[in-house]
Amino acid sequence: MDMAAGSPHADAQTYLVVDDDEHVRHVLAQLLRRTGVTCLEADGGVHALTLLSQHHEIGLVITDVRMPQMDGVELLTRIRKRWPETSVLMVTAVDNVKLAVHCLELGAMDYLTKPFDSAEVRARVLHATEKQQLLVANRVFQEQLSEKVTLQAKRLEHVFLASVESLADALEAKDSYTRGHSDRVSYYASAIARRMGVDADQVRQITLGGHVHDVGKIGVREAVLNKAGKLTAAEYAHVMTHPVLGWRILHSLLDEEPIALSVVRSHHERFDGAGLPDGLCGTAIPLAARIMSVADTLDAMTSSRPYRAHGATFDEAVREVVRCSGTQFDPGVVVGLLAAIQHGGL
Repeated sequence: MDMAAGSPHADAQTYLVVDDDEHVRHVLAQLLRRTGVTCLEADGGVHALTLLSQHHEIGLVITDVRMPQMDGVELLTRIRKRWPETSVLMVTAVDNVKLAVHCLELGAMDYLTKPFDSAEVRARVLHATEKQQLLVANRVFQEQLSEKVTLQAKRLEHVFLASVESLADALEAKDSYTRGHSDRVSYYASAIARRMGVDADQVRQITLGGHVHDVGKIGVREAVLNKAGKLTAAEYAHVMTHPVLGWRILHSLLDEEPIALSVVRSHHERFDGAGLPDGLCGTAIPLAARIMSVADTLDAMTSSRPYRAHGATFDEAVREVVRCSGTQFDPGVVVGLLAAIQHGGL
């Protein structure tokens, strides 16, 4: 039984031969060493697990099926669980081929039958190592592909969010009196949310919602948006279609950003149930929308409008929000606003 040195198995890996028959173990290990690889020996499954724990470079285990204490099937199972990238080749008698096939189903790469010769050993070892190398290469490829898909998804998300926010920019270009409004409302809302202990992902969605909360005003007539005098009831009703219109525009785009989407639809709801568009009351209004209602009102009151040359001061607007706590606004959000002001967040 002779195996030529310099065969395809001669690599940097270490092999492990496991057999309780010392003679068989030595013969097989010697055959492998002639190929130039390092070959360790174990007299049973327990000893093999110890060596595997100590030598992380073991790439191939050749184990007998029939052994006392721990048989080859149990050893195979443990190796597949702890060292899934270690190839396992089973050794069995000719009349136990059915058992060897069962081992293949459990994850063994191939099997040898006793008695064996050098040609069979060479072929089986080569098959097992090449198959395992292909599996490892495939795993690495899948991981790299997954990373690339994740990176591309993040890039697409950034493009998508930029596109959504460009809708808000288009609105502010249409209505010069609201220029910068969305940025300020986002800033106020996120500051209040953080002070209230809202988690980071929800704050991110609230910030996004602030940027696009008025996007539905794209469908409002410019003559109404820029009217210098008081709006008629019909004109006011027309303006107040913008939450639902904005929600319809963004519904498919923000299907994975439900908090931001709720801000768009519900930021004109009132805590007492007298708001629009759904007449929601109290905590039935999404928290993000309750926060946005306060932030939106603050900026609206302090901004100049066609019908008002100068807005209120920030302090005056805060006092009005406090006055309307419990009716128009959620008292808890008002407390959050005051805390954000007190601690320098606003």
